[in-house]
Amino acid sequence: MESTTRASRVSAAFVRIADTLVDEYDVLDLLHTLVDECVGLLDATAAGLMLAGPDGVLQVLASTSEESRLIEVLQQETGAGPCVECFVTGVPVTIRDIAGTGDRWPKFKHAAAAQGFQSVHAFPLRVRGKTIGAMNLFRTDTGELSEEDVAIGQALADVSTISILQERSIRESAIVNDQLQRALNSRILVEQAKGVISQISNVTTNEAFERLRAYARSHRTSLTDTAEAVLGRTLTL
Repeated sequence: MESTTRASRVSAAFVRIADTLVDEYDVLDLLHTLVDECVGLLDATAAGLMLAGPDGVLQVLASTSEESRLIEVLQQETGAGPCVECFVTGVPVTIRDIAGTGDRWPKFKHAAAAQGFQSVHAFPLRVRGKTIGAMNLFRTDTGELSEEDVAIGQALADVSTISILQERSIRESAIVNDQLQRALNSRILVEQAKGVISQISNVTTNEAFERLRAYARSHRTSLTDTAEAVLGRTLTL
């Protein structure tokens, strides 16, 4: 019964990912769906995801909590950490005990400990030898992911990568760069809107984002358009 339930949950996760793959799909919503599903399926505490922009520089685009976002931002700024290494090498990086990494990534180690994370598992977003980003799964306890969990996490990341790049985008790098640049621009608007909602409604940034995302979904609009409405003061959440 447990394996059946597990299989059903995995299938449902792929369905939810697939539901975002329409002609004008929202890249940010796809990435947030990816990290949400991975946290729920793979017994993680939190997750974060970075994509490379047209200039090749990694940018934080999705996270499930403020704590994981801060760790991703640190890796982005320092250019060091399991997510960065995963992006550079194009292979998963598993750290079963962050405290035992020594001097490998000292700033990452200290920041992760401060946020209560003890282990991390990074998956590359890759297709046909091209890596466009990486996803981190954080846990508050030590230990490895099972082989099954690693396979599921990588499969979800691969499907999401394919949806971003697509055949036409792979053939035309200008389309890829434009799509990623639009995602980066959208992320800035969403972060600004989160701050406005948090300040006006006196809620955490996590709650602010959930309000933003819930409104976008219920009204069948994009996160970017919803954020612009909040920033333009035509929408209060």
